[in-house]
Amino acid sequence: MSRTSAGSTAVPDAAELDAADPLARFRDRFLPAPDVVAYLDGNSLGRPLAASVARVEEVARRQWGERLIRGWDEGWMQLPVRLGDELGRVTLGAASGQTVIGDSTSVLLYKLIRAALELRPGREEIVIDRDDFPTDRYLVEAIAAERGLTVRWIDEGDVTPERVAEVIGARTALVVLSSIAYRSGFLADVPAITELVHSSGALVLWDLCHSVGVLPTTLDDWGVDLAVGCTYKYLGGGPGSPAFAYVRRELLEDFRQPIAGWLGSARPFEMGQGYEPGPGMRRVLSGTPPVLGMVGLEDAIAVVAEAGVETIRAKSIALTEFGIALADELLPDAVLATPRDPARRGSHLTLDHPGFEAIMPRLWARGVIPDFRRPTGIRLGLSPLTISFAEVELGMRAIADELSRGAIA
Repeated sequence: MSRTSAGSTAVPDAAELDAADPLARFRDRFLPAPDVVAYLDGNSLGRPLAASVARVEEVARRQWGERLIRGWDEGWMQLPVRLGDELGRVTLGAASGQTVIGDSTSVLLYKLIRAALELRPGREEIVIDRDDFPTDRYLVEAIAAERGLTVRWIDEGDVTPERVAEVIGARTALVVLSSIAYRSGFLADVPAITELVHSSGALVLWDLCHSVGVLPTTLDDWGVDLAVGCTYKYLGGGPGSPAFAYVRRELLEDFRQPIAGWLGSARPFEMGQGYEPGPGMRRVLSGTPPVLGMVGLEDAIAVVAEAGVETIRAKSIALTEFGIALADELLPDAVLATPRDPARRGSHLTLDHPGFEAIMPRLWARGVIPDFRRPTGIRLGLSPLTISFAEVELGMRAIADELSRGAIA
């Protein structure tokens, strides 16, 4: 953490930054929210593309409404794998046949954790960060209790290779970590930690919820074993849109599905006795694909491909640099919980101040939408495809204004 101090960083001109923004042309492709003047929560729920809304309506009206059950034979059944491959190609650096879409992040985390433990028999420990997202921690604790395993915690602070090295060893079966910390925005050194975990003979599972679509990622090159992530943040798939799972090709043959549903079987429509896993990533699936939840992703993935993840990352860094400079100037009593080093920072900022919780309803009422993370954090999710620098400045000035008015309006 670092305390902001007035004047420590010069604040650039928002208009000049917007004029030079190569991604500015994409903002008009997203549906406007008439009562919102600064949307600072793109890392929780992304704005919808107009094309995605139109596609969902087309599927509902024509494919579902007119084609009815025939839709399964006309493309729906292939969506989890087809879209998974495209998502892997565009955002994950994953060759085909290693990514699938379906289920929620929680369900896919459960599946991959359980499967990873089966791949490392005789090892009794799971490692996780004590500050990781609650679902990740809860699942690890529940599975460890169910299996009689031990949870080794990475306590307090950023997840660095040095701190991971302190808790792994010959008994470690699996390390579960987030590429970007959900609260602070700290960016872990994924390739270095992955290599370190492998040196102990363990597997690593990365939660990519806060990095997919906004951070250049090359899972194949990094040797990552397993990964999961949601699609409703920077990918803009819509509320509750299904998550994705990545399984390194070399692990697939021995991947044992803990939720053996009909769609993941080798011959789903034979409805036969006994479960036999399907080929490749199909064995990660369980039940009927959430078609309406998936179709909005097609256009979102295409937009990320058109913009380029490297360009998106460059703007992400510029946006967060701008936000930090504004915080230094406007919120000198706030504490920056996010790293100042852009190489260790994702696309959101967290600022802590005891007065933030009280001003949240007033911010939302004036159309400024950040989110709040207890005990004292305002989190600013700056989605590069949908937000301007002027919008960031407007939001930050509103936060400063409401904070100056105190707890009672």
